[in-house]
Amino acid sequence: MGQTIIEKIFSRHVGKKVSANEIVLAKIDFCLGQDGTSGIVIDSFKKMGAEKVFNPRQMAVIIDHSSPSPNEGVSRIHKKIRDFSLEQKINFYDIGQGVCHQIVPERGYVVPGDLVIGADSHTCTYGALNIAATGMGSTDVAACAATGQNWFKVPATIKFICQGKLPLGVYSKDLILYLIGQIGADGATYLSCEYTGQAIDALSIESRFTIANMAIEMGAKFGIMNGDQKTLAWVKKHSSRKFKFVQADQDAVYSKALEFNISQLTPQIAKPHQVDNVCPLSEVAGTPIAQGYIGTCTNGRLEDFAEAGKILRGRKIKKGVRLIIAPASNWILKEAMKKGYINILLEAGATLVTPGCGPCVGTHNGVPADGENVISTANRNFKGRMGNINAFIYLGSPATVAAAVIEGKIADPRKYLK
Repeated sequence: MGQTIIEKIFSRHVGKKVSANEIVLAKIDFCLGQDGTSGIVIDSFKKMGAEKVFNPRQMAVIIDHSSPSPNEGVSRIHKKIRDFSLEQKINFYDIGQGVCHQIVPERGYVVPGDLVIGADSHTCTYGALNIAATGMGSTDVAACAATGQNWFKVPATIKFICQGKLPLGVYSKDLILYLIGQIGADGATYLSCEYTGQAIDALSIESRFTIANMAIEMGAKFGIMNGDQKTLAWVKKHSSRKFKFVQADQDAVYSKALEFNISQLTPQIAKPHQVDNVCPLSEVAGTPIAQGYIGTCTNGRLEDFAEAGKILRGRKIKKGVRLIIAPASNWILKEAMKKGYINILLEAGATLVTPGCGPCVGTHNGVPADGENVISTANRNFKGRMGNINAFIYLGSPATVAAAVIEGKIADPRKYLK
């Protein structure tokens, strides 16, 4: 019987052939935490009686959720993280360096075939690079930090076959929102999602990150893609580690396989207050918005600012509307400045904030007021996600956000791209 990608990666890390639904003890290649979770990781690590991280080179902590600190309580946690990182000599990234899920692959810590865990639910992002990566609880990450291994249930796999070509003005964000709308927020619970097909192959690595990042929004443990020449070039640019791609066998067994032709796909919107509350943009066009947000581990990359810039170049944000932009890393910020994208957005009236997660999770840098509608490139729109349970969050692509802030209402970006 053939194996899926996730079964093969677990087999490598267990030391024998394993199949879906087996409980295994597997070695991990890398673990990470961020400032919203690492305080608990450190406390749990010490309660276990651990004294040293299993391998400092294979762990990172990134201060990104409240960066810089918005209050004294958070500052205390940040100090705890800084002290622990210095003591243990682990990879540490302080305020302003960016989002953990951009920094970890960008700095070359993970490569195809790796098994990675993080104390953050969107760790599945790295699946775009043919990596098995998943979010786990802080205590689990503490155990990994101490031992370099953990228990897993090998997940079954659902295969998404995406054929066709994305039309002009339709992006990977629209595609993943559409897929989540089709399968539901619990449609892939504790499964691994393999994304394949012509449409996936055509995507840039940055766009693939967007797809893999939101696997968790279907309930999945992993979201993973095949490696190809684009993957090879991207990884070699960022890492000197040796690696080998992992591909599913032709006779691999899947829990189900779903095929979609996306050639006629239109811009999509996730309406409040669920990520799977998805509809074509046309159904909510004209909905007034008070704030737009371009950033996050989903859509804070260079090409996202390039696409928004195409629409906002020479135009102004509507009076009374705010646009917040937060690059996913300091490197992206500098590159976007070099290429002129940031200047275009600032000239249009945008506000640039520190590279990090702040507005997405609602810790600072853009909490909306009661009753306000927000159009965001983030991955979640639950009540209170951006810091106010009385606000309403709509999710869309960076191009959709750009079009919306020009008009002060949800608008189709395609009219600005013709």
